[in-house]
Amino acid sequence: MGNCSGYPAGQTQLPPDSTSTTTTTTTTTSNTTNATRSDDPAHNGIKILPTTPPQLGRVLGRPIEDVRSTYTFGRELGRGQFGVTYLVTNKHTREQLACKSIATRKLVNRDDIEDVRREVQIMHHLTGHRNIVELKGAFEDRHSVNLVMELCAGGELFDRIIARGHYSERAAAIVCRQIVTVVHNCHSMGVMHRDLKPENFLLLSKDEDSPLKATDFGLSVFFKPGDVFKDLVGSAYYVAPEVLRRNYGAEADIWSAGVILFILLSGVPPFWGENEQGIFDAILRGHIDFASDPWPSISSSAKDLVKRMLRADPKERLSAVQVLGHPWMKEDGDASDKPLDIAVLTRMKQFRAMNKLKKVALKVIAENLSEEEIMGLKEMFKSMDTDNSGTITFEELKAGLPKLGTKLSESEVKQLMEAADVDGNGTIDYIEFITATMHMNRVDREDHLYKAFVYFDKDKSGYITMEELEHALKEYNMGDQKTIREIIAEVDTDNDGRINYDEFVTMMRKGNPDLVINRRRK
Repeated sequence: MGNCSGYPAGQTQLPPDSTSTTTTTTTTTSNTTNATRSDDPAHNGIKILPTTPPQLGRVLGRPIEDVRSTYTFGRELGRGQFGVTYLVTNKHTREQLACKSIATRKLVNRDDIEDVRREVQIMHHLTGHRNIVELKGAFEDRHSVNLVMELCAGGELFDRIIARGHYSERAAAIVCRQIVTVVHNCHSMGVMHRDLKPENFLLLSKDEDSPLKATDFGLSVFFKPGDVFKDLVGSAYYVAPEVLRRNYGAEADIWSAGVILFILLSGVPPFWGENEQGIFDAILRGHIDFASDPWPSISSSAKDLVKRMLRADPKERLSAVQVLGHPWMKEDGDASDKPLDIAVLTRMKQFRAMNKLKKVALKVIAENLSEEEIMGLKEMFKSMDTDNSGTITFEELKAGLPKLGTKLSESEVKQLMEAADVDGNGTIDYIEFITATMHMNRVDREDHLYKAFVYFDKDKSGYITMEELEHALKEYNMGDQKTIREIIAEVDTDNDGRINYDEFVTMMRKGNPDLVINRRRK
């Protein structure tokens, strides 16, 4: 477990890499230009020397690159079993971030390497949530994997609890709401965290009302409803009884969140022992002491929620949505009665509202995403594609969305189906699903935007003409004249009857709430 498993709880998340495409291209270009004259007429007098393929890192499997060429390393922020976290500064933007350097020599077996790779996939999959640490890049050199992520300057929630002793009920509800929102987001995206504890929640700033950021997805796994797990992972005080019995599902995360809430309110964990085995025995006995201070002065509503989150039988435990709907979580709080949209549904609704040029452009981007960026969505697609046909039918979508935790009317499902079905053939194929559900921060990558623009600009003139737009849209049965005129009118801001690259980029970024910052051209 962090303690009980063999995997340290200090494993960190692996961020997305925004440079791998560029690196590969650069390597190839620099090698192929190393040419000598030749009299071979077949090559017009130019002999291309064999290229040396770039050296690949053994962990991430992508070209080795030096993180220090982009970032200046500063002081040490923390140290764990696998690596050291440093304050780093981007040399170009001066943005301060955190970088965890994991020594590859410490990843001794195949499982360690697989854990790191899966963490990359999961962090890509969960990107964009306000309560999850944002990952900026992953670099591997000959000695370490370097994980660059947003800087959380407020430290650990754990340290703030110790400094306070315990929280007021209102403050505890605000913190707990953020923690359970993360759990809801993870579960609706098919991810179980498996190591929720105060040390794995960081504060973005030192402000009293700083948002929490979940970190450390090193023990997290993808899951489908009904999956049963048997490996013993987690951290002693927070581990659910069914995990100790090696037969558990996503409900174990709710237990861990319940333990955190108990600690927020009282300052001590609900299950105590002199050593790890003593703690496990106390968890399996399941007795919770509500008689000692400060519990007599805590509201019955707060105690009711703690009890419901710490039900020994996982089937009787509240779900994340039920916790967020509990009266105590709403009292004097800002929790809305509005039902929560799952992340995938929010993304599909955004996609539905886009113009047809943007939909096709996103499909081009989806086709160029790396395997690790879309692995999580691939798992979700497979769980909905129940007959393994490679496509999702209306009936499969209607049956699949409720399993992710959302209720929709038949007409709403139909609208989503029609929006995601870009080619109009009545089913959603794999790339169409990725296109409609990927997070919009994929659009802010310059290499992605450029590839999409070039797809339309067939004659490489630097403009998308009406004819090129018509040709591209007709491939997807969208090319009626009315649509084309509407797109040109919307996107062609200088009114020259065609779309240049800047107009294209503005359209792609417009209406994406996640892209209002860092809109800089590289």
